[in-house]
Amino acid sequence: MNTNARELAASFDLEKLTAEFYADPYPTYRALREHEPVKRMPNGSYFLTRYDDLVSAYKNTKLFSSDKKKEFLPKYGNSLLYEHHTTSLVFNDPPAHTRVRRLIMGALSPRAIAGMEPDLIALVDRLIETIAAKGEVDLIGDFAAAIPIEVIGNLLDVPQAEREPLRDWSLAILGALEPVIGPEAFARGNKAVQDFLGYLEILVERRRAKPGNPERDVLTRLIQGEDNGERLTSKELLHNCIFLLNAGHETTTNLIGNGLVALSGNPAQKKRLIEHPDLIKTAIEEFLRFESSNQFGNRMTTERVELGGIALAAGTPITLCIGAANRDPQQFADPENLDIGRMPNRHLAFATGAHQCAGMALARLEGTIAISRFLARFPDYALNDAPVRGGRVRFRGFLSVPCAVG
Repeated sequence: MNTNARELAASFDLEKLTAEFYADPYPTYRALREHEPVKRMPNGSYFLTRYDDLVSAYKNTKLFSSDKKKEFLPKYGNSLLYEHHTTSLVFNDPPAHTRVRRLIMGALSPRAIAGMEPDLIALVDRLIETIAAKGEVDLIGDFAAAIPIEVIGNLLDVPQAEREPLRDWSLAILGALEPVIGPEAFARGNKAVQDFLGYLEILVERRRAKPGNPERDVLTRLIQGEDNGERLTSKELLHNCIFLLNAGHETTTNLIGNGLVALSGNPAQKKRLIEHPDLIKTAIEEFLRFESSNQFGNRMTTERVELGGIALAAGTPITLCIGAANRDPQQFADPENLDIGRMPNRHLAFATGAHQCAGMALARLEGTIAISRFLARFPDYALNDAPVRGGRVRFRGFLSVPCAVG
């Protein structure tokens, strides 16, 4: 095993991934953590797999920049994808990041999120009724993906009849963040940004003419800005609406889908959760750790820095491997096994530091309600065919999970 692990680590190249890696990246992550935790890629970037190294990078926004203007220019050129991914909240440093985040966090206050719970329960129960009538379902299309689209649609108050294209736009824009993309994915991503911006311009105009309640309607709040006169530019406003939908969509779909698939593959843990439904909160944290919805983060060094005895020059691109850090045995006991009662569980699925996910309380609420109510209604659910992966490495989840609910 050891020579295999050493070879696995030595041959790893983020731009030339194997089918085995797409199916199960964890043996590679383990090999990298053990043998080359600060791994230089052929393209000159570095790939980090240890928990402590990720925390250092997350916590030091001055040394490890999130600004993507330099890194994304060769990849996207002067395109709409470039404009989007360099304007959105997640790919910016303070002070721009702080200003936008403050506006979004104001709209996602604990009180606002608590107010969403009754609607969320009603939505999940409606989906469950439809599933019960069918008997055979796709856990993603019929359930996991249907929840966040509605939640974010409600947050931005997108009319029900206009939500149809949102999921495809989101998948196309996020798909362009994969380590390597071909001309088709590039064209699809750009077209999605263009169509999405066109739609949002109309939505924003309508909302300016007829504002909603800023306590509940995030779009109205972002348009109106803060009491102190803090406002977003119109470009920032549109791109951060796209970001909100994207950030809250695929990752939450993956949390629900990955959680239900993980339970299905761990019958003892599934039984434990059915018998002790009060464990749902620690179970959600464990699903986030065990199969992180988002596997990678990216930073760029702003000056010379040393990590694990390796000196990185200023301007070095770095991939933070969240999926590997969340299975680091230095931080988690028995990390390769699912333990729905795991405590403590300081996973990095939502990152940490200044860029900790602004929507994490909402994602947790969606995951908790979706999985607990699904389990209560369908304790004997079983996968009746192999789940289909999304063919993506940055966002780890399934495109479809055929399932019988009995």
